[in-house]
Amino acid sequence: MMTQRRITHRTRGKQTGFIRRMVSPSDLGEVLKPFLFLDYICGPVPAGAGFGWHPHSGLATLTYSLNADVQYEDTTGQRGTVAATGLEWMQSGGGTWHQGFIHPRGATVTSFQLWVALPPGIEDGDARGIYVAPSDVPQQGNVRVLLGSYQDHSNPIPAPGPITYIDVVLSAGETWTFVPAAEHDVAWAFVYRGRAELGAEAISDELVVFEEGHAPISFQAQEETRILIGSAKKHPHKLVLGQYSVHTNATSLDRGEAKIRSIGEDLKRAGRR
Repeated sequence: MMTQRRITHRTRGKQTGFIRRMVSPSDLGEVLKPFLFLDYICGPVPAGAGFGWHPHSGLATLTYSLNADVQYEDTTGQRGTVAATGLEWMQSGGGTWHQGFIHPRGATVTSFQLWVALPPGIEDGDARGIYVAPSDVPQQGNVRVLLGSYQDHSNPIPAPGPITYIDVVLSAGETWTFVPAAEHDVAWAFVYRGRAELGAEAISDELVVFEEGHAPISFQAQEETRILIGSAKKHPHKLVLGQYSVHTNATSLDRGEAKIRSIGEDLKRAGRR
């Protein structure tokens, strides 16, 4: 089955410890914005491993794990555990800190963290954490809607712009076509399990970026396959990068970094870091 969108970039990411970084703001994030960053975990992870207190501003993170629970805490005052296949959304706005720890349910973990750019206004706004139970993640047939909308299903997380982020399960031999929303012009796919063909090109354990446009994309699974797909209206702003932050302008970046420094000092005084 021929794909109607040309592949412009392909990557297997860069491995560091148990994390493989598929996209970052300094490489494909510039091509794929508002999608800035995608980390992928696939393999054994020690119970309780993860990330202690760390800050962000100007962006949102979405954590999704297939077979591990994620224990979280953030400086908006929330703490708890997101069960496997649930979602952790941390919209950092003008600045926040959070921490998270992985509790595997088996010998290996399959997990993802996506970063999304925030538009002006929201990038300087209040931080908010939203935690979605597995039963509240919309599912339409073989598609789980992780962010935004797909067909007539919408995720309960308020997306910061026109965006779709889905997890698709295909049976061996199945052909399936993704039709992006009319206003979306950015699209990518990560075949993280199995093998799919897009026209004459085979994709396995690889993330591919499609040329900008609005045409559908058809996949033919050669075996049981899982694919993460993202599409969105392109973020029209510059990526102004800080150590922990991504903003649309230098003024917002300076403001965000000042706020996360202040919150960090509060955590220190409280003996939390």
